[in-house]
Amino acid sequence: MIDKVPTPTANKLTAVKGMNDLLPPDSATVEWLEAKVRGLMARFAYRNIRTPIVERTPLFVRGLGEVTDIVEKEMYCFDDRLNGDPLTLRPEATAGVVRAAIEHSLLYDGGKRLYYMGPMFRHERPQKGRYRQFDQIGAEALGFPGADVDAELILMATALWAEIGLTDVRLELNSLGQPPERLAHRQALIAYLEQNIALLDEEARRRLHSNPLRILDTKNPHMQSLVNAAPKLLDFLGEASLAHFSTLKAILDANGVAYTVNPRLVRGMDYYNLTVFEFTTDRLGSQGTVCAGGRYDYLFEQLGGKPTPAIGWALGVDRVLELAKTAGRLGTAAPLDAYAIVTDVAAMPMVLSTLQALRNSGISVQMHASSADGMGSMKSQFKRADTSGARYALIFGTDEVASQQVTVKPLRDAGTAQVTRSLADLAAWAPTLQSCV
Repeated sequence: MIDKVPTPTANKLTAVKGMNDLLPPDSATVEWLEAKVRGLMARFAYRNIRTPIVERTPLFVRGLGEVTDIVEKEMYCFDDRLNGDPLTLRPEATAGVVRAAIEHSLLYDGGKRLYYMGPMFRHERPQKGRYRQFDQIGAEALGFPGADVDAELILMATALWAEIGLTDVRLELNSLGQPPERLAHRQALIAYLEQNIALLDEEARRRLHSNPLRILDTKNPHMQSLVNAAPKLLDFLGEASLAHFSTLKAILDANGVAYTVNPRLVRGMDYYNLTVFEFTTDRLGSQGTVCAGGRYDYLFEQLGGKPTPAIGWALGVDRVLELAKTAGRLGTAAPLDAYAIVTDVAAMPMVLSTLQALRNSGISVQMHASSADGMGSMKSQFKRADTSGARYALIFGTDEVASQQVTVKPLRDAGTAQVTRSLADLAAWAPTLQSCV
């Protein structure tokens, strides 16, 4: 038996560094974005998929590539206590989606358009717009080889920016071609970099033979002129790869989507080929990439499946919300319709019955909860009602309860008089409480 409540100690528990709590009212902004995305995905006929947060480590090693930054430096890996299996908190979702598609034969009857939302985990230095646990929203089109689906995904992301009111977002495109083309470019790139090895920083030298394409994406200002003059992958593309890229650009042109071809644009994972793209902004400092993706036609084979074309993109929720905030377009929770003020706790059975009927009619209403001292003064209840943001106060006073009525008092429109409504006619007047959103 516990005799007393333990007193707090200096060793209080806090969240893990870089893994942040999402509290009201900020959580409402995430719900706002997710609601926009769900509506958009429905219009494009994409269906929701949810994969586990924990996957077997080999999934990411095989899928992302052993020499990628994510696998080498950023994954949260551990062994299962019961059977010793190597497990990893997912650093991205595409590999898990492909694993699920293979495991469940999801494409047995044709291609699938899918989307996901959820947390990812990477062990990197926390900073604004980059956390160790972060939410991503992504779309994946599995089983479709054509540039038309590449364009569809880019048009979808463009539609999302319009949906949430973002204008300061730029689209950059590139093509990584096919493996033989990339190999020829890789050999030429390594030869060029070896000739200029004195100009490479330590990170570039480390990547020279393991992942030279990533050197082109360096942020080191002292290496910019060097990488600008490096052999361009586009010059090594064959007829089919160039035709794929030309079709994509033609569709974007026909839809009025502005873009820049960036020959230095690469992706951090090994599984990409052909189309790659990023949506970027100057409003978020160094974390300027808002959404990125590309085609990964060989990932299914890498993970043990049949050859299957695929393409997708992912966006960082934190970055998109920060960008919406800087643009003054951040959504919020829908305002509360009503707040119930109750003078006598004995009336609560009738009050709660009424509030349930209102909620069943689609009205959002908050009940004033009783305390050890009863319901509290009318003054304190009105203060809480005002703080809640509700448009109306529903007053269940002694007279109202006795006559099976409620007084409806406007809280946001001083020019509107309060009225008394019969509870017997609730269905008729309940819609008048609905907030305009």
